[in-house]
Amino acid sequence: METGTVVLIAVVLLVVAAVVVVAMKQKSRRIDSKREQAAEHREAAHATGLEADRRAAEADERAARARREQLEAEQERVEAEKVRSEAADLHRKADEIDPDLDDSDADDTQATGRR
Repeated sequence: METGTVVLIAVVLLVVAAVVVVAMKQKSRRIDSKREQAAEHREAAHATGLEADRRAAEADERAARARREQLEAEQERVEAEKVRSEAADLHRKADEIDPDLDDSDADDTQATGRR
């Protein structure tokens, strides 16, 4: 082989090697870029998940507060009925022992709830 051919083959091999090295670096950069994008997406997903958890916790707190208030209102209603019943009992007892009230007046008072 002639020297020129050997030099030409060496130059071609060097150019091919350089092209391969450049291609590998570009591929490495693309992979690194995709890794960065994936990390950003994971970070955004984590932040979004935390926000969803926060909102769910707030909703749970509101639901628990509403349930507590509902139970308190029910207890107040039961207490009001108890007091109303006690008041009616006291009216009946007063009507029973009132010497000025005859039986027909007592019947009217019990029927209408008034004297």
